Amino acid sequence: MRLYAAVAAGSFRRHATYRMATAAGVFTNTVFGFILAYTYMALWDQRPALGGYDMSEALTYVWIGQALLATAGLMGGGFEEELIERIKTGDIAIDLYRPVDLQLWWFSANTGRAAFHLLGRGVAPMAIGSLAFDLALPAKPLTWPAFLLSVALGVSVSFAVWYLVALSAFWLMDGAGAVQVVWLAGLFFSGMLLPLTVFPGALGEIAQVLPWASMLQVPADVFLEKRTGWGLAQAYAFQAGWAVVLLAAGRFVQSLATRRVVVQGG
Repeated sequence: MRLYAAVAAGSFRRHATYRMATAAGVFTNTVFGFILAYTYMALWDQRPALGGYDMSEALTYVWIGQALLATAGLMGGGFEEELIERIKTGDIAIDLYRPVDLQLWWFSANTGRAAFHLLGRGVAPMAIGSLAFDLALPAKPLTWPAFLLSVALGVSVSFAVWYLVALSAFWLMDGAGAVQVVWLAGLFFSGMLLPLTVFPGALGEIAQVLPWASMLQVPADVFLEKRTGWGLAQAYAFQAGWAVVLLAAGRFVQSLATRRVVVQGG
């Protein structure tokens, strides 16, 4: 396991070297945070308890979303493009011959990336948002570690989704289409645009049981202390369940892809 810990640490350092990109990301997240915040203020001014949130909670939700946008890979995990390219060029065959587990390698690299973005692109926009607006920060100290655990589970689900998307390149030969479809689905069904509790009827019920809910909606509700006690345990079970199912699916598809490489390579 020390190898995979080293991979995660190396990935963290690698992303930390892109200082200008990080600064640009913080700026972009902050600008969009303000745009969404004022949009939410207009909406919640007309519907004060929309989705079960008051104004302060709705604004907090906005800034949590900006903090987790890159962390949870709502618009892409980043690693999937590199993995797709290696599949297209055939370099993946070299990766498969290495004495390491392919899925664990990329999982570790993605963990390092997510940890950096949580600190590098998550803290600053949240701090700026808390200075500009009256946010509903946790009243209980234990909410913070509970939130971080929920974020970690959400990141795991996100990785599992994007890993499956990347592996689709073994059959599609170009994963751009799959990336676009999942990108749009993640943006909508994670609750990035609006909390999933706002979605009407069956759409809202379906959205809240899809894996993307694990990436933003659930961590946000943990932060806002909407999930406590048994509700918190259920939230963790929901996230962990999707992580296990999707990681297992990724393992299965990887085994199919490995056989495909062997056959094509003679």
